Amino acid sequence: MAVSYYTQEGFNRIKDKLQELRTRGRADIARQIAEARDKGDLSENAEYDAAKDAQGLLELEISKLEELVANARILDTANVDTSKVSVLSSVKIRNTTTKMEITYMLVAEEEADLKLNKISVKSPIGNGLLGKKIGEKAEIDTPRGKMFFEVLDISRS
Repeated sequence: MAVSYYTQEGFNRIKDKLQELRTRGRADIARQIAEARDKGDLSENAEYDAAKDAQGLLELEISKLEELVANARILDTANVDTSKVSVLSSVKIRNTTTKMEITYMLVAEEEADLKLNKISVKSPIGNGLLGKKIGEKAEIDTPRGKMFFEVLDISRS
C-alpha cells in the first residue's frame, strides 16, 4: 500500500476508529456469535451465519485500518510548501468559465469532507491541481465534463 499523508487530527481519528473496532467491535461480534450459538443447531442458524459474516467484515476493516496506520505519515501544516499546490495546502481557485471562486484544502482520501471544503488529492479536482503554481491554469476532466480553473492563491491551512 502506498504512503498516505495526514494531519495529526486525521491520523488520530483513524487510530481511534481502529481502537474502537478492536475493542468494542470485536466484543459486540463475540456476544452476537455466542447468543446465536445458544439458540441451537448451527447448521440451520441464520443468526449465527450472519454474525460470522459480520465478524469477517469487521476483521477486514480492522486489517485495512492497521495497514493505513502503518503506512501513514503525519504532515505538519507549518512545513507545507506554498510555492505549488500539494497535500495539506489550501488553494484558492477560480472557475474560468463561471468566474466562481472557492478555496479547498487538499487532504488524504480518508480526511476528505466537502462540507469543510476538504477534498481528496485523489479526486479529479484535487489531483488536477497538484503541482500547480499561482497563476497557472488547470484543465480537469470531471464526471460532469472538462472544467477549467486558475490557481489564485496557495497557503498553509
